[in-house]
Amino acid sequence: MTLVVSAVWFTPGRPKGYNRVTTLSHIVWLLLGIVLLIGSSACGDVDPPPNGDLPSPYTQQEASPGGTGKVYMGREIAQVTSDSTWLERPEREVSEFPNRVVEALALQPSDVVADIGAGTGYYTFRLSPYVPQGKVLAVDIQPEMLDQIGTRAQAEGISNVVPVLGSVTFPRLPPDSIDVALIVFSYTEFSHPQEMIEAIEGGLRPGGRLVLVEYRGEDLTLPVDPLHRITEAQLRREIEATGLVWSETKDVLPQQHFMVFEKPVR
Repeated sequence: MTLVVSAVWFTPGRPKGYNRVTTLSHIVWLLLGIVLLIGSSACGDVDPPPNGDLPSPYTQQEASPGGTGKVYMGREIAQVTSDSTWLERPEREVSEFPNRVVEALALQPSDVVADIGAGTGYYTFRLSPYVPQGKVLAVDIQPEMLDQIGTRAQAEGISNVVPVLGSVTFPRLPPDSIDVALIVFSYTEFSHPQEMIEAIEGGLRPGGRLVLVEYRGEDLTLPVDPLHRITEAQLRREIEATGLVWSETKDVLPQQHFMVFEKPVR
């Protein structure tokens, strides 16, 4: 932006020696500044500007236990789980069946996959062997989690895992570049779900898939905090509002939804 401002500031005053060459020079620098600014935004170097003129899709209420009090489409958003020991607990193997999740994705060797809310990389490192010619973008908003992922990838010589520090509204995915975006037990904790899903949609290639794995809100017997459960109808309502289209719900897990949404090919 400094480059653009400088070019504009010098032009109006017509100082001594001003001529056509000077004018053309300023125009060239102005256009170059605009190109660089647009390029920086397209590459994900800056967050998109907030839609300050639009009404907020969120309301506020008194927070429930484990909740934030922030409500989106009638659903209270849950507090973020940041305990790395909980994320890596051994029981996940027998209660969540992560291998079934990865197999159900039906990944291609060259796919680019975004693990949204990667945490300690529990799914990131399960996805990595399935895309040897592709890569896994491990996206999280907590630098300490990404440090763990980067350290492990380096120690194990894994070259197709890329840690990505996102924000609560912007996962920093390059536009139209992702084949599959995976969200596992993180969506109910998104503080800005509308903005995040819209940004993920922008990162998906046309025909790309967003897959959500979340505990079933319909099953009241599950020993899971109610705010970390969500119904299939509620998920469809929230995700389809951003322009993605529900494709299928796979019955591959005993306690969780495995829901697939696609970016339309226009």
